[in-house]
Amino acid sequence: MDDSEGGPARPAEGRIGEWPGDVARAEALQQRLAPLVREEHLDADAVSLVAGLDVAYSADDDVLAAAVVVLAAPDWRTVDSATVVAQPRFPYVPGLFAFREAPPLLEAVARLETAPDVLVCDGFGVAHPRRFGLACHVGLALDRPVLGVGKTPFVGSAQPPAAERGSWSPLVDGGEVVGRCLRTRAGVKPVYVSVGHRVDLPSAGDLALRLAPQYRLPEPIRSADRLCRERLAAAA
Repeated sequence: MDDSEGGPARPAEGRIGEWPGDVARAEALQQRLAPLVREEHLDADAVSLVAGLDVAYSADDDVLAAAVVVLAAPDWRTVDSATVVAQPRFPYVPGLFAFREAPPLLEAVARLETAPDVLVCDGFGVAHPRRFGLACHVGLALDRPVLGVGKTPFVGSAQPPAAERGSWSPLVDGGEVVGRCLRTRAGVKPVYVSVGHRVDLPSAGDLALRLAPQYRLPEPIRSADRLCRERLAAAA
């Protein structure tokens, strides 16, 4: 699938605007933008190009490396990648990591020569205190399908899913289902999948499972994690 008209993903004008530099304005922006998130069905089996996004930080937290890696089905080989090295523009505040990570990640996405069908963030979308995590920021800025996959839940709780691969249970916060606790490998710790933008939760769960044929984490995130760490080490 590809609705990109042949070009790489570019940030959509006017969706995010200026990136706030203080906590109060950042939280207010998340609350204002959260209702704009759209959930749409996505045929996980039809997706052929997926971008993984991740960020690595230096030991003293004064430098970050953002990486985007595009993988192609069916064997999830790398077909494109881009990195950005920068200084964090926002303080370390739980729930507001997007204001540190989204700007360099979006800059890296803009450097791609390939247009991914879907983007997968190492982090969360609506599974967030204000229902607007990193995957939502990226999705709304690009107006592309985006999902978040986290290693541990940021908000809410879930019953442990069955031990078999593909088993899942709802991630619930304040009585609201905000994600899925998904078993991508039999007998291995689950991951936590949530909607970012232009994908619904069942589709996000199906795609996350398809992207993790061998390991716990989806291949695009694993690739982006390696690349951002390598780029950070090279910049040291």
